[in-house]
Amino acid sequence: MADRPPPGEPESVGSIAELYLGNILYAIELAALSLDEQGKRTDAAFYRGIGRKLADARGRRTTEE
Repeated sequence: MADRPPPGEPESVGSIAELYLGNILYAIELAALSLDEQGKRTDAAFYRGIGRKLADARGRRTTEE
């Protein structure tokens, strides 16, 4: 789980993204599904690639901890 900053300090983009990664991956997949339905296969593959990179990066971090 993402470490929280000390009280009074702003959160980083990375810590927020890590906290909500599941939600972000779900939204990316919904976008990819919508693009598939529109016949935009290349665009859908692009977004799925982003999701895959995020999921892989999270998996690497989890195994390192």
